[in-house]
Amino acid sequence: MARPRMFDEERALDAAMRAFWANGYEATSTQDLCAATGLGRSSIYNTFHSKHDLFQRALARYIDIKTTAQIDLLEDEERPVVERIRAFLATIIDSEFEERAHGHSLGCLTVNTTVELAGRDPEIAAMLERDLERRLAALGVALRGGQRDGHIASARDAESLARFVNAVTGGMRVAARGGAGRAELESIASTAMDVLMP
Repeated sequence: MARPRMFDEERALDAAMRAFWANGYEATSTQDLCAATGLGRSSIYNTFHSKHDLFQRALARYIDIKTTAQIDLLEDEERPVVERIRAFLATIIDSEFEERAHGHSLGCLTVNTTVELAGRDPEIAAMLERDLERRLAALGVALRGGQRDGHIASARDAESLARFVNAVTGGMRVAARGGAGRAELESIASTAMDVLMP
């Protein structure tokens, strides 16, 4: 009879997510995961099967937490679209100064993973593509509504604007990871809002 697990799997997954987020997939060793989760090597492999499986689950958890919060913000019909987009960008900035390790921003796990793995790991690339499609769809709906109301520029279609906003946020994440300060990120966000306004 198998022994029952004597640890909180969700807490271990959160700890592993944080380790991967701070260091990336390749640079996070099994020993790093043991230290982060407080689990032994055998417990990690018995529960999560492989480092890759653990990473997929950690990435899925990150996406569920972060993208769901972003979409909730974009779909908040109690607020005008312009305020939703501005709040969306502000949330990106705030998170860069909340999530830090060794004095530096952690960036975004999906952006970091896109750079590190998307070109050579089809399973991870598919997860990232699904996440991107979900975020672009929510941005597109919000922006299209803003165009109908006359509060968002209509020279370009909402899908193109959604890709622009997504690219801006990815650039902000990379800039923050590279050491950009809050004022620099706020300037980028302000410029993006200028582009979106009619």
